[in-house]
Amino acid sequence: MRILFVEDSERLRRSVSHGLRKSGFAVDTAPDGEEGLHLARSESYDVIVLDIMLPKLDGLTLLRRIRDDGKNTHVLLLTARDTVPDRVVGLRAGADDYLIKPFAFEELVARVEALARRQNNNKQPRIQIEDLEIDISAKSVSRNGVAIPLRPREYVLLEFFAMRRGQVVSRTDIEAHIYDMAADLMSNAVDSAVCALRRKIDPPNGPSLIQTRRGFGYVLSGHS
Repeated sequence: MRILFVEDSERLRRSVSHGLRKSGFAVDTAPDGEEGLHLARSESYDVIVLDIMLPKLDGLTLLRRIRDDGKNTHVLLLTARDTVPDRVVGLRAGADDYLIKPFAFEELVARVEALARRQNNNKQPRIQIEDLEIDISAKSVSRNGVAIPLRPREYVLLEFFAMRRGQVVSRTDIEAHIYDMAADLMSNAVDSAVCALRRKIDPPNGPSLIQTRRGFGYVLSGHS
């Protein structure tokens, strides 16, 4: 899952983005509204976390402009203003959710995850694919009842496939949603990541749930 975090406080921007990356998210950041608007227009994000009080271009104007562009990316607004009229203005400008500062990091993550599920038309906390179960809330995976330990990036890759079950996903799509701009990717990074994930979730000598479509990408098969 790829997130854009637009926040002018360097301390908050650094701490939150660090925490999100440790949780497995790909995170791009912007310190002001102009750079945030440029990134929102030029890159593909699952969720945008947007402070309202920003230099150069305020958050509500940024939000209105990306909505005018036709972008439907879910947006979580951050603000220190907690009155009902303030929240109404943000929601009417096109925001999907609102979080008041100061906030608990765990709540931010939960709200981002909920928005991402809505973005992918999946509101269920668990995804079942044959005997593989993905618990989105706990970020845990098991197969036939046996827990499978995954690294954060491996889990995000599996969830990305699961949200698009039955659809062919290109390497470009994976790079765009799983890795942020700071990632220094080797040419075979996606293939290597998929191979590592297969080794963990597939039974020895058994068929893989993740099938290769040569020339197109990968698809997570299997029935619910």
